[in-house]
Amino acid sequence: MPSSNLTYKFGDMTVEFGKRTYLMGILNVTPDSFSDGGRFFTQTDAVLHAFQMVKDGADIIDIGGESTRPGAEQVSLEKEIRRVIPVITKIRQKSSVPLSIDTYKSQVALEALKAGANIVNDISGLHFDPKMAQVIAEQNASVVIMHIKGTPKDMQSNPHYDDLIREIYDYLASAVELAGKNGIKQVMIDPGIGFGKTADHNLELINRLEEFRGIGVPILIGVSRKSFIGKILETPVEARLEGTAAAVTASILKGADIVRVHDVREMRRVALVADAIRRQKL
Repeated sequence: MPSSNLTYKFGDMTVEFGKRTYLMGILNVTPDSFSDGGRFFTQTDAVLHAFQMVKDGADIIDIGGESTRPGAEQVSLEKEIRRVIPVITKIRQKSSVPLSIDTYKSQVALEALKAGANIVNDISGLHFDPKMAQVIAEQNASVVIMHIKGTPKDMQSNPHYDDLIREIYDYLASAVELAGKNGIKQVMIDPGIGFGKTADHNLELINRLEEFRGIGVPILIGVSRKSFIGKILETPVEARLEGTAAAVTASILKGADIVRVHDVREMRRVALVADAIRRQKL
């Protein structure tokens, strides 16, 4: 079953996949994220940035309290909760925009969902915390299942695959099945660009993204400002806007349903043009 023509509901928002590409705006409430670490670390800055992203065209806000950049150290459960819950609460007080909690810890997910989040974006694809699937199902929430090889601390230590697409496909399909068995009704998948992949792996994943449509759920992809873009352009993270635009365009043309981005205003324009080409209509 293809990922188009599926209707999901995130809080008050009804999403009809197949009609257009949706934008997930990144909100890192951390001091050390690879791209914008520290910029929105205070609650006030984080909330204001969330509202600005909504104004710029974000359909979903993805909130994370622990950096998952290559080599990142784990953050304690208590610290992660202190970072994200007040931000979720304050956004929800003034906006019904769908909120995603970027965590692999079931207790963080539970507190975030109780505070008003609608989606759990789990980089481990339900693998790191055995309680995660149950928590998501009991809260009647949605999940993004991502592929990762290893952990953030060691994932970029010479990642190897015998069959890149088949191994990631099987990992994601198995996790989608697990989600279904636990009663999770709305599932999305993410091939995990940069999470245990070389630059060449990332390029192949984007080029063959449409093959993951066979799993039958919407596809999310996060290419924004990633290191493979820097490697191609030989630019630091703050100078990867054009490269991100190219990667987002390619991802949409290859079947992405949701793109996770930092630069919402610019990528909204990119997505509008890419969608017009993909669907051959204005």
